[in-house]
Amino acid sequence: MKCARCSGLMVADHLLDMQESYLPMWMQALRCLACGNIVDPLIHFNRTTKRARRARRLATRLTTKANRPAVAA
Repeated sequence: MKCARCSGLMVADHLLDMQESYLPMWMQALRCLACGNIVDPLIHFNRTTKRARRARRLATRLTTKANRPAVAA
């Protein structure tokens, strides 16, 4: 897989999350060997939902502009 930031090689890595709870939590994520970008399932979910919301917002703007009547000057 290629990194979204630098197109470098992404590898599976095991990460330790110590801030979210009082017990350490291990999780698997993808890490770029070149720039260090980390993508785990939660990051991926948040990015895809953000893109979908942005696309919906843009689509509604375009349709509302197209449906407006022309204003006579």
